[in-house]
Amino acid sequence: MKVIAAIASAILLTSGAGHAAPVQHYPAPSFNGMPAPFSKAVRVGDLLYLSGVIGRAPDGKVPDGIEAQTKAAMDDIGASLKAAGGGYGDVFHCTVFLTDMKNWPAFNQAYVGYFPAGQLPARSAIGVTALALPGALMEIECQALAGKK
Repeated sequence: MKVIAAIASAILLTSGAGHAAPVQHYPAPSFNGMPAPFSKAVRVGDLLYLSGVIGRAPDGKVPDGIEAQTKAAMDDIGASLKAAGGGYGDVFHCTVFLTDMKNWPAFNQAYVGYFPAGQLPARSAIGVTALALPGALMEIECQALAGKK
């Protein structure tokens, strides 16, 4: 019910019915010394939209294997949620992009442990031929309720 109320509130606030919702941008880290051409996350009222995340190690390299990439991506998502005052329990939808659908079971095994029991978000999954970084096997984007920060 909180999600429906937040979505309705965001639609009303951004549709001209009432005041415009405050928009807060969370900058993405640079890539190879260049500014990222997107925000890591954008908060509109009570909703947080997270850009797609490819699992990268702290050194910026894509680790080997779907499990390691999924864990790195989910840890990155967790940091974005925390920066906005929320957590994994606030996520209500994710979209997953996989370069090989054979990785689906291993992806799911690494993914589900990040969410509170009984609070898995709605999700879509799409098979793709390639992602933005060489070696990337998956990318995930999410929407969440923003924290009170």
